[in-house]
Amino acid sequence: MALGLAIMGLAASVGVGLILLIAGLEKLRHRIVLPGVIANYRLLPAGLGGPAAMILPIAEIGIGGALIAGVAPLPVILAILLLTLFGVAMAINIRRGRTQIDCGCGRSQLRHPIGWPLVARNAVLALLLVPRLWPAAPLGAMDIGTAMVGGVALYLAYLLCNSIGALIASPAAYRR
Repeated sequence: MALGLAIMGLAASVGVGLILLIAGLEKLRHRIVLPGVIANYRLLPAGLGGPAAMILPIAEIGIGGALIAGVAPLPVILAILLLTLFGVAMAINIRRGRTQIDCGCGRSQLRHPIGWPLVARNAVLALLLVPRLWPAAPLGAMDIGTAMVGGVALYLAYLLCNSIGALIASPAAYRR
């Protein structure tokens, strides 16, 4: 059981690492609009949106890269905190009735309004990282390979779910 949790934790680390790394790169690519996306959440004072837009992509890239490299526990803790922060920011806006704002998840070609499924997604991703915080015996090459494949599968499932969710939420989905 401990070996299975260690493999699952590393797989989650790789998968979430890919998610954060690619999201950070996408945010850098679209850095002109990022301050507006952050401002749409209406959670930071006006003067902090710009600095947050500069720091966030770098933080996501750094944390994501460290997770993929298997570094623990600090990047794991930071990733859990970041995912929780994103979930809380979405939940606050959902409770305010502001569900039509873009989540800012880094996939600008798929505008994705916030909703409880995205909050749940972030919670699940954060929870998947928890086993990575527990001490574990060193993994063998086959175990690491299995975790890497599992991490890539997690990332691909994330992309698929995000794409389906964005398409369902798009106005084109309601045209006949």
